[in-house]
This record gives sequence, C-alpha cells and structure tokens, in this order.
Amino acid sequence: MPEELRPNKSEKEFLNLAYNRFYDIFEEVMNDSFFDKDAKIRFHRIKEGFSVYAELLNYEPIKWVIEHIKNSRPPMESEIGSKLFKFIRNIIAHFPFYDTWDEVYITKSLINWQRPGQFIDKFLTEYQGKFEVKYRFWEADKKRMTYLSIKFPQEYDNSKIFLKDFLSEKEGIKFSFILMKQIIDTQVEK
Repeated sequence: MPEELRPNKSEKEFLNLAYNRFYDIFEEVMNDSFFDKDAKIRFHRIKEGFSVYAELLNYEPIKWVIEHIKNSRPPMESEIGSKLFKFIRNIIAHFPFYDTWDEVYITKSLINWQRPGQFIDKFLTEYQGKFEVKYRFWEADKKRMTYLSIKFPQEYDNSKIFLKDFLSEKEGIKFSFILMKQIIDTQVEK
C-alpha cells in the first residue's frame, strides 16, 4: 500500500481553514492600530490566534519543523515556538476568567485545582528559575527593530504569575505572532 501524501484531503480542509484564520489575525495584530483598540477586543483576537496556532502544532509536519528548530536555531527558540505558546494558549483557554492580557494570572493552587501534573503545571515546574530570553525582531515595513524579553518565574508557588510578566502585550504578542507565522509558513507551497 503506497504511503499517503501529506497533506491528505481532511488535513487540507483543516489546514486551509486554520491558515486563513491565523493569517487574518496575524495581519490585524501586526498593524500598530491594533494596539489602540480596546484591551478586551485585543485580548479576544490574541486568544484566537494562540488557539489556532496550538491546533496547528498537532499537524505532524509542523512537529518536524519544531524538532528541526531545536537542532538548528538559537537556544530556546523551539521551546518558545511550541511549549511556551501552548502554555499561553492553555492558560487563556482553561482559565477564561479574564478580559485583558494584563489581568491574566495563575497560581500553583489554581492550576492544580482539579489535578496536578497537567501541561501548565509541568511547564512551570520545568521552566521556573530559567534565565531570561532576549529577542529582537525587525518590522521591515516600519523600518523598526523591537527588543523584548521572555521572563520565566523565579519560583512556581502560590504567588500570582502574570502572563504580562512572561511576555509584554504589544512587543511580546507581535514577536509571538511573527515566530508562529515563520513556523507555519514552512508548510506553505506558494
């Protein structure tokens, strides 16, 4: 039996919908006027972008890209492009109590309210105390270089851990969407 070509028919259907949605949100987020909108509207769109990307991470060829990044790109880039973005998506999906990026926080007891050892708990256990990761990105259309830091909590306990402390909203979200787009663009033929 010959090996099935990728993407198959059902994957194409899913990928077309997911890519179109992600690219629409990407264009919106990368426009500077996006950050002039109400914080609640921004947060809703950011949640959608992370959700679509997290679903795309399940596509086997994208998993291969993440593995390639692990071996060929700067330290932590594959972890940020997979685990960190999935962590953010899981927080905003499983704790839908917040209206804006700056409000979102978690604690160890909140994360483990039902049972410990799930993805968010494992992520914070693994990455607590890790060094700060610094990045920069170039926006060619604006001729602007932006610098940012991704900061992991020093301790994972019952202190409030805010998403804004991991990643700032404007610079952090733009960086996140750029990296997500670079990863998923590897699967686009034309």
